[in-house]
Amino acid sequence: MSQPAEVAASASTCSTDWGSTVKSALDTDAKPLRNITTAQSGCYDRMVFDVKGATGKLGYYVGYVDAFHQDGSGDPIPVGGGAILEIYVSAPSYDPVTSRQTYGGQAGKPLPGVDMAGYKTFRDARFGASFEGRTQVGLGVRARLPFRVLQAGDKLTVDVAHKW
Repeated sequence: MSQPAEVAASASTCSTDWGSTVKSALDTDAKPLRNITTAQSGCYDRMVFDVKGATGKLGYYVGYVDAFHQDGSGDPIPVGGGAILEIYVSAPSYDPVTSRQTYGGQAGKPLPGVDMAGYKTFRDARFGASFEGRTQVGLGVRARLPFRVLQAGDKLTVDVAHKW
C-alpha cells in the first residue's frame, strides 16, 4: 500500500546530482522480499523494497531500459511512462527454505497494493519475475530522470527526482 506523502521540500533544496546511469551493488545478504511500497516527497517519488530480516548489504541493479522483458522467459511486459527503470533486488519473492511465497507479485501485473495516482514522476510499476534469487520490477516514470538507491536496515529505496 502507498505510504502518506512526506514533508514537502522547497525546490531550492532538491538535489539533482544523482545522475541517470546504472547503479548496482553486490549482495551479501539475500533474504525474502516482504513488500514493496511507494511514497512522495517535494523532490522525488520513492519505491521501497522491504526485505525481511536483511542485516547486511543488499544486492541490486537499477538502470534505464528501452523495453521491459520478464527475467527468465524474455517475454515483453508493457510498462507505462516516458522511460522505464528496470530494478533487480537480490531478494526472492518466496522463502528459499520453504518455497512459500512472501510477496504476491505476478508477472506482468501491477504491484499489489501500489497506487501511483497523483505522483509527479511515477507512472506505472509492473512485476517482472522472481528468478534465481532476485526480484525484478519495471518502474515507469515520466521521463529519464536522475535516481538514487539507498539502503537503511532491511529496506532498499529507489528515489527518482521530479526534475533535473
